[in-house]
Amino acid sequence: MARPVVGIIGNSYLMNDQYPVHAGGQMNSDAVAFVSDCVPLIVPADPRLLRVSELMEVCDGFLFTGGRPNVHPEEYGEEETEAHGAFDRARDAITLPLIRACVERGQPFFGICRGFQEVNVAMGGTLYPEIRDLPGRMNHRMPPDGTLHEKFELRHDITFTEGGVFHGVLGSAKVRTNTLHGQGIKRPGERIVVDGVAEDGTPEAIYVKGAPGFTLSVQWHPEWDAANDPVSRPLFRAFGEAAREWAARETRPKLKAV
Repeated sequence: MARPVVGIIGNSYLMNDQYPVHAGGQMNSDAVAFVSDCVPLIVPADPRLLRVSELMEVCDGFLFTGGRPNVHPEEYGEEETEAHGAFDRARDAITLPLIRACVERGQPFFGICRGFQEVNVAMGGTLYPEIRDLPGRMNHRMPPDGTLHEKFELRHDITFTEGGVFHGVLGSAKVRTNTLHGQGIKRPGERIVVDGVAEDGTPEAIYVKGAPGFTLSVQWHPEWDAANDPVSRPLFRAFGEAAREWAARETRPKLKAV
């Protein structure tokens, strides 16, 4: 049986400050291929190139990856400020309707970092532009110096709802993870369940209540050492199983034009 296809939402940037590219981190592809046991397919997130409905026919599931640009605050009813950082409006135009369509249809997705924030915004939530500026919050950003191992080292604990969805997947109500983000959830969107928080109360694990498919999303980066990390591995395996179940369906909910 052919492996299910997972669309990995890519990011746009300028290589050498002049050559435009669409790209996805190799760690994401490795995690999808070797832990989820799915075919990784990097998606150029640009509405000029494709439609959401086309993507949903090609892919069995989606990985909404991290990325340096942030969701534009206009998407959640706020004005742009310097603190909001860089943006990728083309990615916003693909991911936000894609998330809503997947929730409705039951097509599985897994959100990571920016992807986690996209899920919240897609469901009507808002974001803080800079977590470290809030009273009582720690600095969740990537350390500016050091090796890749040092930047992705485990830096804080996350506590899940006892008996909740993440507790069930991971088999533990408390885990330790890396942290490499500047923004975070301000107001959870409609149907967004905050199922895990960091030591300072920052939401770190969510899912969409009542969604017929896999909608787990995390604020940290589980793609790092996903094959060996005891927290990352079960998350990517559960996502892969959801994609296999979707791919094996003989009938699927009707797809709306998006």
